[in-house]
Amino acid sequence: MLQRLDMSGASRSTRHGGSHLVIEGLSKRFGQAVAVGGVDLTIGQGEFVTLLGDSGCGKTTLLRMIAGFTTPDAGWILRNGEDVTHLAPAARRMGFVFQSYALFPTKTAGQNIGFAPRMAGRPRADIRDRVRELAEMVEIDTLLDRYPHELSGGQQQRVALARALASEPEMLLLDEPMSALDARIRAKLRAELRGLVDRLGMTALYVTHDQEEALALSDRIAVMRAGRIEQIGTPNEIYHRPGSRFVAEFIGVSNILTARAAADGVVLDGRLWPLRLPADIPDGETVTVTIRPEHVLPCAPEEPGALGGTVESVTFLGPTVRLVIACANGLKIVAEHASTSPWAVLERHAPIAVLPDCRHLVLLDRTRT
Repeated sequence: MLQRLDMSGASRSTRHGGSHLVIEGLSKRFGQAVAVGGVDLTIGQGEFVTLLGDSGCGKTTLLRMIAGFTTPDAGWILRNGEDVTHLAPAARRMGFVFQSYALFPTKTAGQNIGFAPRMAGRPRADIRDRVRELAEMVEIDTLLDRYPHELSGGQQQRVALARALASEPEMLLLDEPMSALDARIRAKLRAELRGLVDRLGMTALYVTHDQEEALALSDRIAVMRAGRIEQIGTPNEIYHRPGSRFVAEFIGVSNILTARAAADGVVLDGRLWPLRLPADIPDGETVTVTIRPEHVLPCAPEEPGALGGTVESVTFLGPTVRLVIACANGLKIVAEHASTSPWAVLERHAPIAVLPDCRHLVLLDRTRT
């Protein structure tokens, strides 16, 4: 086992025995551009973690460094406590599913799935049994004689997944494997993928720019921005307790509001909204708070703290209706509730008053935007 020493002299191969994958200070530049800048990440055994971010944020570069396809400029990759930073991809025990699937066009689905064990010199009978087992697992056992061009996008995705599993990896790495599929197929396959990963007890690291996909699949989400992890947490934490304005705006729809700190909360447009503030924020300081549209409630105009305004737009979204409400001083509030609620019948320019459910009001980090 390769062991390296940090400045403290502690062996990196023994410091993280309980973690399946540990990333420390991983960095990559392409010329003057920083693709990944000093990322730290720890993933537990059997955990499903998603790297979420816009195109160009570094999530795919980070995944490819973990897989061994891209060489880092600095940092460490530890798998089960072992330094694998400079191991070849085949030696890392990690299965990789590419965004384009990267199937061999001249090989059948069965030959694609059996490629890794065949390269490993496994007996033909073992390969045949392994291919059949994996094909049944992902429900393509009747398609093994077809070539990639004869398969739908969803079927190709299943072949790519089975091929990644054929090498019996300890960890599964997936680079936006559903981006080319339509919404209905994506929803079906992501549920199947999560179920399969859970049944196999595998650790998975998944890359996507799709917020809904990340929220639906993940045990934890790492939101990436400009080559760094902006925030990591459970889907509930990321959605309801965003750590920065960027995360609040990137995940779903948020009301981002500028207010003034007060003894018992924040004051917005002359109205006090209860919120416990850190002790180091003095009264009168300008702060930024956020609240999700589903926590903005209709109320009587005379309700303390209520904001009055008019409906600027109504958007029907199926299960919900989203309203944009124009309030005083140019302030706009987004509210969203069930399409069966009384709000669903409101029309543009209708008068309305709203009140935030201040239990869900979040103070954004003053040092991060």
